[in-house]
Amino acid sequence: MSTAAERTTSPQPMNPDEEAFLRALGRVMTLLPRAIDADMMRDRQMPLSEYTALMNLSEAPGRQMRMNELATACMLSLSGMTRVVTRLESRGLAERVKCDEDARGLNAVLTDAGLARLREAWPAHLASVRRHVMDHLEGADLAAFTAVLNRFPL
Repeated sequence: MSTAAERTTSPQPMNPDEEAFLRALGRVMTLLPRAIDADMMRDRQMPLSEYTALMNLSEAPGRQMRMNELATACMLSLSGMTRVVTRLESRGLAERVKCDEDARGLNAVLTDAGLARLREAWPAHLASVRRHVMDHLEGADLAAFTAVLNRFPL
């Protein structure tokens, strides 16, 4: 077995199984969010980015998060999250307020209307996730698969 230094300086080519896995993973990582987003837009006229922001806010203490933390949780840049929250604000689904801890930062806050909109959109999201993900994992050891996925550094 090679040392970490040896692997860094001379990476080993992937075997056919590793190559096939990497390509399949890349396809899923690219196409899955697009498929769920298309379903959400068709069924609830809500992009996945907005649903994800509302979901994360609904789970946060006080239904609020710092904008940079919300961006990280939603896997968006801060500027991308700002655009999402601006759209949510324009429809009364969220608002931005100054952070109590430091007046420079902003918190995104889920409104009652935003929580109601999230609850309305949840069945469409669930149906999409079941169709595009869970229905393809029948018989798989989800706990083991989840453990493997959680090994990836963030």
